[in-house]
Amino acid sequence: MFGYIMPDKPELKIKEYELFRGYYCGVCKSMGRSFGTLSRFALNYDSVFLGLLLSAVHNETPVLKKESCIANPVKKKWIVKESPHIDYAADINVLLTYYKLMDNIRDEGGALPRLAHIAFKRGYNNAASRNKHLDGIIAASIDSQVQLEEQACSSMDEAAEPFANMLSQLLAAGNSGGDRSVSRVLGWIGYNLGKWIYIIDAFDDIEKDIKSGSYNPLLKQYKYDNQNIEVFKAGIADEVRMNLMQALSQTTGSIELLKLTNKGIIDNILYEGLYGKTEKILSCITREKRSCEKDEKSVRSIGN
Repeated sequence: MFGYIMPDKPELKIKEYELFRGYYCGVCKSMGRSFGTLSRFALNYDSVFLGLLLSAVHNETPVLKKESCIANPVKKKWIVKESPHIDYAADINVLLTYYKLMDNIRDEGGALPRLAHIAFKRGYNNAASRNKHLDGIIAASIDSQVQLEEQACSSMDEAAEPFANMLSQLLAAGNSGGDRSVSRVLGWIGYNLGKWIYIIDAFDDIEKDIKSGSYNPLLKQYKYDNQNIEVFKAGIADEVRMNLMQALSQTTGSIELLKLTNKGIIDNILYEGLYGKTEKILSCITREKRSCEKDEKSVRSIGN
């Protein structure tokens, strides 16, 4: 995943932010226990949201403990412990990171992605060995994605399908309860979040993909032909926004069908965080006009 599903911190209550950070650190600690310290530097917000949502669906009462952290060994923080949904999110994070590194090698080559891929191999093997079904879902999605890229697919909706279907299956598979209707709702949420992530990442990466020559469905659909990038992005922003808003509307509509604990945090992420992220990225036509290169943040920044 890509790290776009973040809360709007200023709009969270202090207790809500502390709890969200507890989930963040909980996924990080789970990754470190199962896959080694190196894996923790691949932690992103999308997997934290997955763990938080599944915990809320299952009405989990979080077990919180104060522990030191690799990012700040002096100051102890609240960390969510003993949660199968946190462990599930950690496993998904590791599996997706490994395949993302493979994608980077295909797109960019170079020594650094290859070294990172080798270093991450052991963690991936551990995650895949205990999650063979999930690994199969991700591998099939990647194969479909590669085929579409090789065909130079010129539809953002079609290009987003493998990732959307993958996230749909991963989220639905996280439902350990017996209510199939909950699995269906989670699957639909995952599908629309996956579509939103894929398309917003494609828009965010337009400049980078032009420079590297990597595939980008928006460059194909809107027939980019070496024109001014700022003009090109401004010209497609409204239509891209329409697709993104439709996906978010389906997501927020579906979330209201579920009985959730910690709904204040989840509502903040979906209503303030994702809608705000959409407008921020679409309104920043060039990277030079943005306050930051990318909106993903590392494990080192969440507690600062």
